[in-house]
Amino acid sequence: MKHDHTEDGEHWLSLSDMMSGLMVIFLFIAITYMMNAKHEKDKVVEIAVTYEKNKDIIYSRLIKEFKNDLDKWNAEIDKDNLSFRFKAPDILFDIGKSGLKPPFKEILNSFFPRYINVLKDYAQEIEEIRIEGHTSLDWAGDSYSADESYFKNMALSQERTRATLEYCLSLPQISEKRIWIKSVLTANGLSSSKLIYKEDKTEDAARSRRVEFRIRTNAEQQIIKILKKK
Repeated sequence: MKHDHTEDGEHWLSLSDMMSGLMVIFLFIAITYMMNAKHEKDKVVEIAVTYEKNKDIIYSRLIKEFKNDLDKWNAEIDKDNLSFRFKAPDILFDIGKSGLKPPFKEILNSFFPRYINVLKDYAQEIEEIRIEGHTSLDWAGDSYSADESYFKNMALSQERTRATLEYCLSLPQISEKRIWIKSVLTANGLSSSKLIYKEDKTEDAARSRRVEFRIRTNAEQQIIKILKKK
């Protein structure tokens, strides 16, 4: 009996063509995915580079504006996280109290309007201006456990930052920018969660008790949006 080899050949030829076509499709998908991944990576890198540039510019502007005030206010500006740190606890608040002392109010009268004037130029890049209240490990008075001291200091630091926020918003010099300020300014009591240590690794209690104004840009949110699109 004679077999028709032509049909078998055509059958295998069509399968071969189909496999080749599928390979081309898979290759196209892989190339497209890699191009998209590279595009996403390039956008993340661009955001990171822009963030570093903006951070350097804002830091330079703050230093230029406040260089003559830092020593007399016992303050410093941290370039890494754009934190303006007031580190003289005796000037800020009485022990265990949340009311602003007159010297701190005088500092804020000068500091906050000028601080906002600098930052308003970068409003599109700023996600949040955080007023952070920090305490030492200890709680004055009777002996308390570590947990009790932590929670008492948490309540105190929250009350202090809220009082600071309320005072800043009450300043007449910032009235024209008040709507924007309210959209980004927050009060954050952090208790003793971010202590400052001496060289010997023991707590620097005096420096731990501080108030900081810290800037968060929207770079993180931009990167999260990119990642969510994947």
